[in-house]
Amino acid sequence: MHLLLRLLFLTLLVFTSDTFGQTVHFFQTDWGRTISWDAFCKKTADAGYDGIEIWFPGNPKNQEELKIALKKYNLKVGFINGTNKSISFKESLKSFTNHLKTLTSWSPAYINSHTGSDFYSFEQNKAFIDAANKISKNTNIPIYHETHRGRFSFNLPDTKIYLEKIPELKLNLDISHWMVVHESLLEQQNNELEYILKRTQHLHARVGHAEGPQVNDPEAPEWKKAVNRHLDIWEKIIREHWKTNKTFTITTEFGPAGYMPTLPYTQVPVADQCKANLYMMATIKKRMNIE
Repeated sequence: MHLLLRLLFLTLLVFTSDTFGQTVHFFQTDWGRTISWDAFCKKTADAGYDGIEIWFPGNPKNQEELKIALKKYNLKVGFINGTNKSISFKESLKSFTNHLKTLTSWSPAYINSHTGSDFYSFEQNKAFIDAANKISKNTNIPIYHETHRGRFSFNLPDTKIYLEKIPELKLNLDISHWMVVHESLLEQQNNELEYILKRTQHLHARVGHAEGPQVNDPEAPEWKKAVNRHLDIWEKIIREHWKTNKTFTITTEFGPAGYMPTLPYTQVPVADQCKANLYMMATIKKRMNIE
């Protein structure tokens, strides 16, 4: 009897360790923010987010307000860094590296990098990737390189080449960019995507389609196929990550008017950005069975 109870206990222990405790931390974008840091952080926390993803404020006063608000509402922060393509390569690499050092001094949950340029050579883009990866290793702060139009990672085939040649390269997959670049939902590229999914450590949860990087409203029935395609890809990534790490991070990143389609003349957005992002968080939680 005692042996049977012990075996039952061990079975339950193994089952629990393999299936419980896995979670997703959700970050809200401040893209389009028009309210104070305090008001934005309160709204974000009240909505059930774990943190915010933002460009670092340049004004010292805004930096202090941000720091106070993050602590007050118990929110994590993920910062965005980017390659400045409007200045020389040498100047841009120096600025990129120095700014990463500033961001890591805040001990963020992660840094999302808009890295390099689609007009740079492989070696030039690699210099930015290497600089980021070195800082990440030295500080133990994850730095993810976003799949983004205009960057080294603007399409699937080129990104795969970088991944094959740079083992330390980790991605933030915003596959909405690739949907429009490749003018498809990439349904014929599942084998190619498998390699990408295994190197993805963070997600931007925005739904794109063959003719644009953002559907007007993810709840609209005409976008059901696109939404489900993104969810299928995201679920594979999350479950792959959960095999070695119980926590995954996602930023809901539907953009404001201008990125979101607007009505002609009035420029009124055709949907609600905040509502779209909340919908994506709720949908992913339901899909992944997260409380």
